[in-house]
Amino acid sequence: MPIGQPEQKPDSDRAERRLRLLFADDEPVIQELMRLELPRLGHEATVCPDGATALAALDHSEFDCVLVDLDMPGVGGLEVIRRVRDVAPDTETVIITGKSTLETAVAALRQGVFEYLTKPCKLVEIEAVLQRVRRKRELTLKLRALERRVRQAEGSMQLVGTAPALERMQDLVRRVAASDATVLVRGETGTGKELVARSIHEQSPRATGPLVTVNCGGLPEQLVESELFGHRRGAFTGADEHRAGLFEVADGGTLFLDEIGELPPALQSRLLRVLESGEIRRVGDNHPIIVDVRVVCATHRSLEEMVAAGRFREDLLFRINTFEIETPPLRERLDDLPALVKHFVRQSRRGVAEEAEVATPDTIMLMRQHRWPGNIRELANCVEHALVLCDDLPLRPEDLPGRIRRAAGGLPVSDAAGPQTAGDARPQSLKELEMQAIVAGLARNEGNKSRTAEELGISLKTLYNKLNQLNESPAEKGVA
Repeated sequence: MPIGQPEQKPDSDRAERRLRLLFADDEPVIQELMRLELPRLGHEATVCPDGATALAALDHSEFDCVLVDLDMPGVGGLEVIRRVRDVAPDTETVIITGKSTLETAVAALRQGVFEYLTKPCKLVEIEAVLQRVRRKRELTLKLRALERRVRQAEGSMQLVGTAPALERMQDLVRRVAASDATVLVRGETGTGKELVARSIHEQSPRATGPLVTVNCGGLPEQLVESELFGHRRGAFTGADEHRAGLFEVADGGTLFLDEIGELPPALQSRLLRVLESGEIRRVGDNHPIIVDVRVVCATHRSLEEMVAAGRFREDLLFRINTFEIETPPLRERLDDLPALVKHFVRQSRRGVAEEAEVATPDTIMLMRQHRWPGNIRELANCVEHALVLCDDLPLRPEDLPGRIRRAAGGLPVSDAAGPQTAGDARPQSLKELEMQAIVAGLARNEGNKSRTAEELGISLKTLYNKLNQLNESPAEKGVA
């Protein structure tokens, strides 16, 4: 194995690219060379004479990169690499072999090997590989630091509320997160389907891997294939360099395909093959790439109707619908309104205490009368609107958007809540009728409680007592 002498680098440069290396080869001459040369290049090296010794070293120490001879007696290089994948999936692996065949190369790539070198190789070649390993690890660390800052800025990824519909959904999320099953999240626009996908990812064994999100309806049709699967340089006009697709970026983690119903028919076939084989091909490339990706899809459309209309593949629907989760609309979890409003207020205004009153009871009562067609997204915008108008907390009825106040003040509550069929009709209780009158009065008087009490012929204290009953909600007791 000829060794070329690389140009000497300053000590400061070597310190920047210091790696913890494990090197295994059964040739004594190569072992001795690596004991001398790898530290001279500035790395910390553990040199092993065989695969069994390398396995023992993996059990006791952590390494940034493992370089291993493919053909060793007893425990071979591929077995060492498989152990690396099990105990230290972040560690990069490099194979060095004197028996290069297509079969061994494919086997190495399937194990996720970073580089494949053929003997005889020069030390400068090994050094170049280690430099690429260092650059990749630096980028990985920067990415993780960025992800941590983003998570801190976004706040908790927990689903907020204690409504029965939400708790049932949370239980399904917890159950499916532990598996690798493909998940289809259904629900109306704005119900938090992406948050469900994030919760599945963060509770799964893949939580340390990437979560990559793509809106299938937000990409130009001619670019969807390149975005998902990548492309080779020259594959089409404007492809000036090789580019990894989102499946490659999500390797080891989760890929969230939002609005899956918008995926063009030609791409539906390719996605089905990827889900079945675990292999992708970049545009313009005939060589498969093995990826390990958990796929979560979401849609607000009826995919069954799209199948009947010939716009969605039935076999793809069966494949992505291994496990289904339905996100409840906000109108089915109105008891969560106080907790959700508090969550959005604290997200927008740092320093608001958990026990602080963020919205008056009459404000919450007004909000309960709205149908929320835009669901959680509409509620978040409503709170943002109110915070702009509000000088000091708590939020008051006059801070709410006009459509929220009009829904309660200009219509009977039953109409504001949406049309009822004859089968839905039921007698209203006295308490409900009282609350309707109070809410309508507050809306007419722009939230002025004194004028509302006078108009309704009750004392101001009685009005406050009626409104305080609104806050006796389980959702105030905690956040799921």
